[in-house]
Amino acid sequence: MPLPHPVPADLAELIARRFRVLAEPMRIRLLDRLREGEATVGDLSDALAASQQNVSKHLAVLADAGMLGRRKDGNRVYYRIVDESVFALCEQVCGAAQQQLRALQDLVEGVTA
Repeated sequence: MPLPHPVPADLAELIARRFRVLAEPMRIRLLDRLREGEATVGDLSDALAASQQNVSKHLAVLADAGMLGRRKDGNRVYYRIVDESVFALCEQVCGAAQQQLRALQDLVEGVTA
């Protein structure tokens, strides 16, 4: 669905909020790990070598933004991705970032050659 032009102020704020949520590297890493399937804070903490407190804080932000869902099973809470559209955005941004990195590497190699 194409964006309206001009973008209404309320929609611009919503889009900016999504980008702010994704602007933290730990949140990108959490989303990437959750592509494999649901996981607990402990699972994610171990997988990313991060403290459970730090992981919990970032999971809460992602859940509040509607990107993650929670499922309680006994005393464990499992997190999963509920908004798959976040991957389309990440693919576009990551693809552009990879192109920039390659161009920078080519530039550096040209200078050192």
